[in-house]
Amino acid sequence: MSAAGENHTPDNQQRRWQHIRKVLERSGPFCHPDFEPSPVVLDFLMKCCKVLIVGAGGLGCELLKNLALMGFTKIHVVDMDTIELSNLNRQFLFRKSDIGSSKAKCAVEFVNKRVPGCEAVAHHCTIQDLDEGFYNQFHIIVCGLDSIIARRWLNGMLNSMLQYNDDGSLDQSSVIPFVDGGTEGFKGNARVILPGMLACIECTLDLYPPQKTYPLCTIANTPRLPEHCIEYVKVIQWAKENPWGPATTIDGDDPQHVAWVLEKAQERALKHGITSVTYRLTQGVLKNIIPAVASTNAAVAAACATEVFKIASSCCANMTNYMVLNMADGVYTYTFNAERRTDCLACSNSKRVMEVEPSATLQAIYDNLCGGQDYLMKSPGIATIINGRNKTLYMPSIKSIEEKTRDNLKKKITELGLYDGADILVADVTTPSTITIKLKFTENMDVEMPR
Repeated sequence: MSAAGENHTPDNQQRRWQHIRKVLERSGPFCHPDFEPSPVVLDFLMKCCKVLIVGAGGLGCELLKNLALMGFTKIHVVDMDTIELSNLNRQFLFRKSDIGSSKAKCAVEFVNKRVPGCEAVAHHCTIQDLDEGFYNQFHIIVCGLDSIIARRWLNGMLNSMLQYNDDGSLDQSSVIPFVDGGTEGFKGNARVILPGMLACIECTLDLYPPQKTYPLCTIANTPRLPEHCIEYVKVIQWAKENPWGPATTIDGDDPQHVAWVLEKAQERALKHGITSVTYRLTQGVLKNIIPAVASTNAAVAAACATEVFKIASSCCANMTNYMVLNMADGVYTYTFNAERRTDCLACSNSKRVMEVEPSATLQAIYDNLCGGQDYLMKSPGIATIINGRNKTLYMPSIKSIEEKTRDNLKKKITELGLYDGADILVADVTTPSTITIKLKFTENMDVEMPR
């Protein structure tokens, strides 16, 4: 990176961007058909193009550094997390003195100081705290998240902002390109999503690995792994002993909580002849941390930053497929085309249809929403419209409403006023807006529609 005190005379500035200018000021065989070589392109990148980086962790730090050194100055960074000691081995924009501070703010301050002309802006909040107007100001959004839920929410937001012409065709001026990167150990991936045009996150949910869970009977009766001992303390022992009171939930960022779980897990591991219960593993299980490797982050962030550059400048056609990096056994990449779903919850205009037996209970619908590969929701609230009025059938996210609607889970859907062709309205943390799903009975049955 350039030193803060570097002399930035016009000659130095010209030399600073000479390699970028070689790409932007002359044509080539891989250029996009709409590309016109010109010094104006660099001016657009530096003075006009607004890019949002979602996440300021391992990928986010690399992305911010790369884009700032590529000439982007109008960069915004959003991240809700604060810096921990364990971050410092790979999130290189942070120092030990930054521990406890906002990741977004520290990353932005560091880069603005080291890269002359960069005007990055930090937002220390969740992505859900920001509205449609905020996201609509950006030319490109690049994502370096470790949460599938957050990815799905952001994907839903960008798709909900699409506009369509009178003939039903997509208004491409409403499309905000979405570059997504992810890493797990020595593996990573990068992709470009053009909402409404290319396969989105929701279209390809089956690409994401299921969250690791441990059977309750195993962790309670026959633990075999150090993770089983930690999970036992987390799920069972914490609730029994209530070390910080019955209303306190485990906080994986609280050193006292982690130390207590570690001590109890080590005691249980000793009884069953299990070793290797460490502080780091304990915190990893409590927070469901995915192992991160600096070199993987750097490679994936480089691919994502290159795609942002190509989209912003049109100097080369952007990637339209899904790139996977594997450094676990050698180093290689491969790509494949991800296909759009015609009934995608997020990016299609068609209404999703759920097939269900007329004798099914509301619990069956709830289980389908949570466990079915088509939905993979976390805690969906279900409602419907009867006689023009909204009726809540089940709402797990609000305790008082959950208690009042819990009995509905045992009732048949026909008892709740649902019929063949009825719509249910589903809200979940994975999507910014309510989703409408049409029920289709799998058996012929005369069910009287509500008047």
